[in-house]
Amino acid sequence: MDVRLTAEQRQLRDAAARLAADLGPGSVLALDDADRIARLEKAVGATGWRALRSDGASGVEVALVVEEFGRGLVDVPFLGPVLADALAPGLSSATVAVAVPGSATGSLTGRAWDTRGMRQALALVGNRVLSAGIGPLAAGADLTRRTAELRGTPAGIGTISAEAAHRWRALTLVATSADLLGTARGAHTLACDYARIREQYGRTIGSYQAVAHLLAEGLALIEGSVSVLRHAAWAVDELPPAEALRAARIAKLYCARAARTVCETAVQVHGGVGNTWECLAHVHLRRALTSAGLFPVRPEEIDRGLS
Repeated sequence: MDVRLTAEQRQLRDAAARLAADLGPGSVLALDDADRIARLEKAVGATGWRALRSDGASGVEVALVVEEFGRGLVDVPFLGPVLADALAPGLSSATVAVAVPGSATGSLTGRAWDTRGMRQALALVGNRVLSAGIGPLAAGADLTRRTAELRGTPAGIGTISAEAAHRWRALTLVATSADLLGTARGAHTLACDYARIREQYGRTIGSYQAVAHLLAEGLALIEGSVSVLRHAAWAVDELPPAEALRAARIAKLYCARAARTVCETAVQVHGGVGNTWECLAHVHLRRALTSAGLFPVRPEEIDRGLS
C-alpha cells in the first residue's frame, strides 16, 4: 500500500480541520452554546460529508474527516450518520429508502447514538438492515454526542450482500478508531499547550522530564495509531473482506488502548485542574471511552475471520 495522501485527500482533511477548529467547542461552557451548535450543524450539513460513502469516498477519506472531527470535539452528529449512509449503496432494490439523506444515524444494542437532530436509526444484523425511529435525547458520559432510546421495534428495510456487510463492519471499526485517534490528538495538544505555560518552582512544567516523558510517550502512541489506522482504512476497500476486518479489529484494539492512555495522561499533566469540570481534558476522555465502547473488539476476536 501507498500510505501517502493524495492532494484531494489532504484538502479534505484540511477542510475538516478548519471547520472543527472554527466551530468546535473551545471550552466546556461552549458545549451549551446553542448558537454555535446551530452554526456548526449548518456547516456540517452544507459539506455533504455525512454522505461521503454513498458518494464514493474511500475508507481512508471517511477516516480523515472523522479523525479531524474527533480532534476538534465536533458535537453535532457525524460518525453515526456517515456509518448509516454507508449502508445505503448496498441495499437491495426492493427496500424502503432512507427517508431523508443525512437524517439517519446508527444504533447499537437497542439504543441510537449520535442522535441530535436525527429522525431514524439504522442497524445491521447479519446482512439485514433494520430501521427504527428515535425517541427523546438522553444524557450520557460523552458530552459531545447524544444517545436516545429507539421508538418501537426495529423493522427490516432490506438486505445487503455478505461482502458488503463485512466491509461495512470493517468501516465501523475504522471510523470509530479514527475518532479515537482524533480525540487523542486533541487531548495531547491540550496537554502540551498547558505544559508550555504552567509554571511550577519557577519553570514551565514541560521542562521537567517527568512531564516531558509522559507527553513523548503519548505522541509515540498517537503515531502508532496513525500507522495501524491508515492501513486498516486502506484495507476496507483494497483487501479481501476477511483481511480488511482483521486489520480493522487490530486498529480498534490499538487505538482504543492508546487513546485512553493519552487522554488520561492529559488529565494528569493538568494536575488538580485536570480533575475539574471546567477543564476540557475530561471531555476528550469521555469521548474516547465512548468510542472505545462502540463496536468493541477483544484480542481473541482478531483472527476470528468473518464470523
